[in-house]
Amino acid sequence: MAELEYVGLGLFWDDIEVGQKFRTVGRTVTEADIVNFIGCTGMLEVLFTDMEYLKEHGPMQGRVAPGALAYCFAEGLLVQSTMQHTGLAFLNMELDVKGPTFAGDTIHVEVEVLEIRPTSKGGRAIVRTFNEIKNQRGETVITYNPLRMMAGHETHKLMMASGD
Repeated sequence: MAELEYVGLGLFWDDIEVGQKFRTVGRTVTEADIVNFIGCTGMLEVLFTDMEYLKEHGPMQGRVAPGALAYCFAEGLLVQSTMQHTGLAFLNMELDVKGPTFAGDTIHVEVEVLEIRPTSKGGRAIVRTFNEIKNQRGETVITYNPLRMMAGHETHKLMMASGD
């Protein structure tokens, strides 16, 4: 029997190039997302839990989401579309919150590849991107620049042969 081709795999480092740009699909942030996120993380800050406090003392109006939620959703969008079987390690990043994300906002990620350095072990590379999380109005709410280790075609073939 012929081996079936995998579908839905992420990007291989040897198929991308510095300067390449792409974007993810969108994801709407819901009230339930905010409640579940602050509950499971323990981010029980009044800005996220007390709408009356927010109305009287908050720096903004509306059901605001933690910046960490927007970042986590962005990473989820990227894992689904760019890192299945090819993302090997998250190494570091700098993150800058530029503005709020509210319940009802739809966010997506715009990515530019900044750096690709093949590793000494071969078949892998260190890849840095610049990621902008944008809302439905085109406003940038967060920027970050993750450094990741990514598999190439050679590494993926070895992983598949070993059953990983």
